Amino acid sequence: MSKSNHFNDENSNHSANPTFDAILEQRLNRRGFLGKTLSGAAVLGGMGLGLVGCSSGELVGGNTLTSVATPSAIPGSTPAAIPTATPSAPLPSAPPNPIVSRLGFGAVAKNTLDKVTIPSGYSYQIIYALGDPLTAATSAYKNDGTDADFDNRAGDHHDGMEWFGLDAAGKPSISAADRGLLAMNHEATTDENKSSFFIHATGGTASLPRPAAEVDKEVAIHGLSVVEVKTTGGKWASVPASAFNRRVTPLSDVEIAGPARGNALLKTKYSTDGTKTRGTINNCGCGKSPWGTYLSGEENWSGYFYRVAADDTNRGDKSVVALKRYGRNAGSASRHGWETGGSDDKYARWNISKIGASIDGIDDYRNEMNGQGYIIEMDPYDKSKVLKKRTALGRFAHESAAFGLPVVGKPLTVYLGDDSRNEYMYKFVSKALWSAADANPSDRIATGDKYLNDGTLYVAKFNADGSGEWIELSLNNPLIKNYATYTFADYADICVNTRLAADAVGATKMDRPEWGGVHPVTGEYYQTLTNNSNRDINAASGSKLVPDSANPRAYADSDGNKAKGNPNGHILRTKEGAAVTSFTWDVYLFGAEADMDKATINLSNLTDDQDFSSPDGLAFSKNTGICWIQTDDGAYTDVTNCMMLAAIPGKVGDGTSKTLSYTKADTSQLNVTTQVGAAPTADTLKRFLVGPKDCEITGLCETPDGKAIFINIQHPGEGTRMADIADPSKYTSQWPSNAGYGAGNRPRSATIVITKDDGGRIGS
Repeated sequence: MSKSNHFNDENSNHSANPTFDAILEQRLNRRGFLGKTLSGAAVLGGMGLGLVGCSSGELVGGNTLTSVATPSAIPGSTPAAIPTATPSAPLPSAPPNPIVSRLGFGAVAKNTLDKVTIPSGYSYQIIYALGDPLTAATSAYKNDGTDADFDNRAGDHHDGMEWFGLDAAGKPSISAADRGLLAMNHEATTDENKSSFFIHATGGTASLPRPAAEVDKEVAIHGLSVVEVKTTGGKWASVPASAFNRRVTPLSDVEIAGPARGNALLKTKYSTDGTKTRGTINNCGCGKSPWGTYLSGEENWSGYFYRVAADDTNRGDKSVVALKRYGRNAGSASRHGWETGGSDDKYARWNISKIGASIDGIDDYRNEMNGQGYIIEMDPYDKSKVLKKRTALGRFAHESAAFGLPVVGKPLTVYLGDDSRNEYMYKFVSKALWSAADANPSDRIATGDKYLNDGTLYVAKFNADGSGEWIELSLNNPLIKNYATYTFADYADICVNTRLAADAVGATKMDRPEWGGVHPVTGEYYQTLTNNSNRDINAASGSKLVPDSANPRAYADSDGNKAKGNPNGHILRTKEGAAVTSFTWDVYLFGAEADMDKATINLSNLTDDQDFSSPDGLAFSKNTGICWIQTDDGAYTDVTNCMMLAAIPGKVGDGTSKTLSYTKADTSQLNVTTQVGAAPTADTLKRFLVGPKDCEITGLCETPDGKAIFINIQHPGEGTRMADIADPSKYTSQWPSNAGYGAGNRPRSATIVITKDDGGRIGS
């Protein structure tokens, strides 16, 4: 999530539902569940699960690396045709090597250098950056703001990413480790006053109306991309001439799938039958299905749309309630002003005001925003297969889609988070039972239809005794059927307006659920909760929340940034119960600075080699079992740039309870009891990477042998001002050009690959 994009900081949840923190305080004071402790030792062996995400690196043990690649085609790597065959090897039931029990690298020190730092014994290469060509006919990127044709180039703000292997014949392979496809999101742009200024020659136009040529560029750098990568003699590079390479933009044709397909809420001037929409926008987290497709989460999409000031009156129906619940009040300015680019329909679709005379919206774009906010599925191997938005998984600010461990004969589970303050955690359970044959299907998108179009969507409610309830979201629930705030017409209405359904059933408000991952041995689900600036020990009502058991800290950053509340975030974990509707839970780690008080703030007893703030990306390695934690921080950046850590977690309930005491303004005491997971050791949590200035570390995937990991460095130099566009010396970052990659000095989001110098598995 880009720090320049503040849409997930808004709070459009004004329901009376309890906060997670209030429930946790009740639970922990009862002390029932917390008295039970479980072993914190890592469990060895067991089944692996695919990764989610990516990151970057530039120094090894403080020494500048020289092994930096520039874009170049690899002769003989272009396939003659795009294959649709099944993978050439059977799906393994377990990783080829044991899950690691300790981390085998030296921790990377915190720093604010305009470089990426990785441990001694590791090397990295930059392989794919904003603007890199995806066809043989596309010119090299000049990086001076004059480049165009971004539908044939890498998009901006590289984010969630997955690996899809190719064998020597160019066919899908689950074991190939030297050639494959990277499928990734391009979340957003580096902005100031509406303009994505680094891609425009002189910084762009901040005032309205926006020039059509600028809008076209900005739209095109959003979406998804697929790029072939290959290693030859230990040298990784992208393959610009590959027939697999692909861009998906906000203008690409996409199908609506699942319960909302063809519903009146999806009808627009572009799709009068409500079965399709254009493109995907502001994609962040991701996932990889057990049948080999790429899943992308549409996150902060609502801010791209505009409504006229009189639109509430013009509509005069329940759609006004839904629009406000999703953060689009009448008169709200759009993020980029794309609706002002001209009279063409591709600009008109960003104005979601009711301006037509039709009853159902087929003559305007009043329903256009209902086509955004889903998990979208893509087959990265096959361009002929249309992308599909899986409406059965709900509509909200999606991050990752994390699959539970597949079990033959059982339904599949997908865990989901809504990344805005005071939003909810969800899971989807398929109606279809998992078949091992579907791991190698002849039609991957059709297999997605089988498992992701029909099932049950649940939202989480956390109880005070350490248990939890997954509440079904359907009209069978009288709380939804009789909800006074909004009348649901049918199940499709629930899938489109999922937040309102979750409000109706009293789901528990959470602190910005970001990425999630499933432990490859225990099957427990880990959810990052990034931060919350609205903690105050003297809070009475409104948006400010009193510290409580799950978020017990309220303080100012002692290093000078002065961020208040709970700026460092935490990581929650859940364990499924015997019934599909039950679970237990605790808090795995609290982010904190190492020098903060261990009794009240640094509750996980983090050291200088482990401390972090604002966990965002999270993924488990299929090969080693390592949990990779990535940060998107603004609270600790006076001390260190954003980072990635490696962890070997225990399991739910392995910690102890602690009580924090605060003196309020009226001198009364506020006592908060919290549960902290077992403190990590030097061998089970340490910093692996620190990124360049102003970046976010995000996205992570690996080759099947665990010997190469791919990571995304997002928006370096984001603190640069548009007025300084002509003076590179004033850029807050010049990465990756200062690492020898590509033309120009303007900073670029980029993908890197990290390998171990001895050829071993990463992290072990």
